[in-house]
Amino acid sequence: MEIHEIMEILPHRYPFLLVDRIVELNDTRIVGIKNVTINEPFFIGHFPGNPIMPGVLIVESMAQTGGILLLKKVDNPKGKLVYFLAIKEAKFRAPVRPGDTLRNEMILKKFTRGVCVMEGKAYVGDRLVAEGEFMAKVVEVNDGQEKEG
Repeated sequence: MEIHEIMEILPHRYPFLLVDRIVELNDTRIVGIKNVTINEPFFIGHFPGNPIMPGVLIVESMAQTGGILLLKKVDNPKGKLVYFLAIKEAKFRAPVRPGDTLRNEMILKKFTRGVCVMEGKAYVGDRLVAEGEFMAKVVEVNDGQEKEG
């Protein structure tokens, strides 16, 4: 799945769209790619002379990848959003720097009545850089109002 299809599924846009490509997708697993470049706006201040991708944005990239998997599982995904409810056991193992390719691997553990639990791991090459357990909910959005979907 290339960027145009991703943009049809996710509502995020520059500078907050943090998934560039999906390389694997099935009912319970998704693998997404984020190409990290020096042109990312957060590198201006994080950190001058030693650019490192903020951990919260690594987690967001993982969350967006998982959101694509969830939205592909529901009817009328264009009328729905994924809200993250909790992130447990988040761990950051190594820095992510300009030039790295971040590979997010998300596994769906449970999906009941629009609420899910996913296990996520982020890699640069074979090196684990972040991991955590994500809980999210799919909500329906109509005219700017949200309701349980």
